[in-house]
Amino acid sequence: MTDTMILHENALSGNCYKVRLTAAHLGLPLERRHYDIIAGETRTPHFLETVNANGKTPVLQVGDRFIPESNAACFYLADGSDLIPAERFARADMLHWMFFEQYSHEPNVATLRFWLAYIGEDELSDAQRAQIPGKRAGGEAALGVMDRHLAGRDFFVGTGLTLADIALYGYTHVAGEGGFDLSLYPHVEAWLARVAAQPGHVAMDA
Repeated sequence: MTDTMILHENALSGNCYKVRLTAAHLGLPLERRHYDIIAGETRTPHFLETVNANGKTPVLQVGDRFIPESNAACFYLADGSDLIPAERFARADMLHWMFFEQYSHEPNVATLRFWLAYIGEDELSDAQRAQIPGKRAGGEAALGVMDRHLAGRDFFVGTGLTLADIALYGYTHVAGEGGFDLSLYPHVEAWLARVAAQPGHVAMDA
């Protein structure tokens, strides 16, 4: 990769962290541009017109081209590396877990973390507060699926770290900030420790 790569991000976002973590494992340099999402910096006309019309981060900029959506950016960075299995079924299984992360895990675990840790329950709308029990149940269900899958295995796909692990690590390792008790999921806790011990790992606040 010869084009300069810029990550348009919010440093507290697990989705943005996934992209940085992928780059760190691959030794790829990223320039970082921070946006305050609470202050609406991703909703300005300039951001919407020049970075992402969907008004969200992360966006990986490669030269003068842009890749929104965290897992797409991770896949771009990791294409051709050991983080993506070469075998066809394993590669599809990796994508299965990445889709699971965005559809079943992130909307519940990440949303509660943001609402409770960064907005505060007292500042939520009535509609948001009404969603908390459902988000809690959905997050616990996702963590349960992960815990059962990890029983007797070290990583989500195959025998080594893949993008499936990176995608799920992003918000799982801070799930406690959303009120989830990770001690109820011992296989997940052991997996989190294994991922954090991998060479090249960087913390979210690095």
